[in-house]
Amino acid sequence: MPTRQGRVSQVRIAETVASTLRGRILSGDGSDEYQLPTQDQLVQEFGVSYPSIREAIRILETEGLVTVRRGKVGGAEVHRPDESSAAYHLGLALQAGRVTLGDLAVGLQTFEPQCAAQCALAPDRQERIVPALRANIDATARLVGTGGPFTHAAREFHELVVALTPNATIRHIVGSLVALWSAQERAWADTAASRGEYPDQVEAEQVVRTHRRILTEIAAGRAAAAERVARAHLAASQAYLLDLFDDSVVTITHARTGHTGAIPNPLWRV
Repeated sequence: MPTRQGRVSQVRIAETVASTLRGRILSGDGSDEYQLPTQDQLVQEFGVSYPSIREAIRILETEGLVTVRRGKVGGAEVHRPDESSAAYHLGLALQAGRVTLGDLAVGLQTFEPQCAAQCALAPDRQERIVPALRANIDATARLVGTGGPFTHAAREFHELVVALTPNATIRHIVGSLVALWSAQERAWADTAASRGEYPDQVEAEQVVRTHRRILTEIAAGRAAAAERVARAHLAASQAYLLDLFDDSVVTITHARTGHTGAIPNPLWRV
């Protein structure tokens, strides 16, 4: 009993320390991010044992807020959560729930086009949103015929529409869904291009034209039209992937690296 009580006490202390450190990490504004002190400094600051500090760091590590480097140049690297890390954890929940790509696609068709509408209603759209989307479309147009690189750039358009949405809650929630889908579609595009199965150039040019039309509606402030065009375009672009993997379960293969998913079929992992 004394041993178990000591362990429970150590865990509670570690959770208290982890809670304090978590608050410091999350309170950073991005320009002056919190840097995790050394274990010696943490022991001195909190007045607790080394095992409690190590347990606290392990808690933060499992949450993806800290990466511990071993060896002579070891230390703890701090990570503030973003859409990519949120997408990873959401993806785990979807995979555990056996959610299919078809289900994810319908969810995106419901929420992502609303972001286009919100962008069209933003008072500062001409200064903040329109130039960023136009630059992406111009870059995408230059990549027509390149296969995988074109899809990567085209997906950035969708990610930008969400990232530029004025409402922060919408940005984070829908951004997680978009990050999951982008990972699936980019993996498909790279493999399809390598096998000579990528859609022809005419279809890529149509994607660019549709992106320009969405931009036109956003710039003009026509929210309903922007949402309508975005929804139709999203359904059409998803068809390539869903024709092959509609009933496949969303699968997470890479954690917190910017690649949050991959095609859930062994054929595509060769």
